[in-house]
Amino acid sequence: MGNASQPLEQRIRNKRNGIGRQSRPYIVYALTLAMLGVLIYELVYNAKEQGNPFSFKPTVNPMLGPSASALITLGARFPPCMKLIADIPLDTYLPCANDTANPPTITCSIEQICAFGGFKGQDPDQAFRFVTPIFLHAGIIHFIFNMLAQVTAAGQIEREMGSAGFIITYMAAGIFGNVLGGNFARPGIPSVGASGAIFGMFAVEWVDLFAHWQYIYKPVRRLIYLAINLIIGIAIGFIPYVDNFAHLGGFLMGLLVGTVFYPTISATRRHALMSWGFRLAALPLVIVLYVVLIRNFYTSDPYAACSWCRYLSCIPTSSNDYCKG
Repeated sequence: MGNASQPLEQRIRNKRNGIGRQSRPYIVYALTLAMLGVLIYELVYNAKEQGNPFSFKPTVNPMLGPSASALITLGARFPPCMKLIADIPLDTYLPCANDTANPPTITCSIEQICAFGGFKGQDPDQAFRFVTPIFLHAGIIHFIFNMLAQVTAAGQIEREMGSAGFIITYMAAGIFGNVLGGNFARPGIPSVGASGAIFGMFAVEWVDLFAHWQYIYKPVRRLIYLAINLIIGIAIGFIPYVDNFAHLGGFLMGLLVGTVFYPTISATRRHALMSWGFRLAALPLVIVLYVVLIRNFYTSDPYAACSWCRYLSCIPTSSNDYCKG
């Protein structure tokens, strides 16, 4: 999957100099502009509903963004909009997007707050919420941090992979992060952000490192840098309202899909055979993980498959009902 049109020595030289398949990350630019447009729409929507683009009532959004209800209405991952949740039945009423009182005085049914024309039948069915959260952000602060990582790390990955392989890997990681979070994160907490997709790009950096160890400048130092980044990212995932499952799921899928699509440089037949062996092993794993976890999501109790998994994204305290709900 490398650029075989160039001599091996030139490809190695390009790798060492950080020169990729293309000069500019066009998809990253397009995604970033699209996400900026969506963020502006979020703030305008919240201003229309609450009279302020930033939510301060009934609860403060520390990311400087809209209310949780507004995020749900705009497409956040929120399992009660996607399937029946035993602990959050359809007759549950939640604060409407225009409510600013605490306790709430203006409430909406789950179907009303899920918007998008409601449900086609009697049960929640908005499976598109595995995808839409990638383009939403909790606020300006959330957006800035994600876009800094996207323009830098993801931008370099697109230059090296090419736009086609990049967008497939990016979306596969982002969607799988939401699938994993839908299974094991707290179902009553909405989740948004491109973090899963961005963590998928971090994973591709690991694929690159181990595939091209001998061509990377000071690979041990690079390994330590990537490990520290990963540890920090996972630690951030324990902050309230940050979904570590999106991080973990995106990273795992980024490793697998990145293995399939990342262009490798093989100086020997043995290295080429190993690269293709990893690709052939990774592809069925991608399919199996998607099928198993989507099927598990639509069971009556996804938590039953892994009762302790919720603690990978939540430190149990009395304030969060010990990671329940």
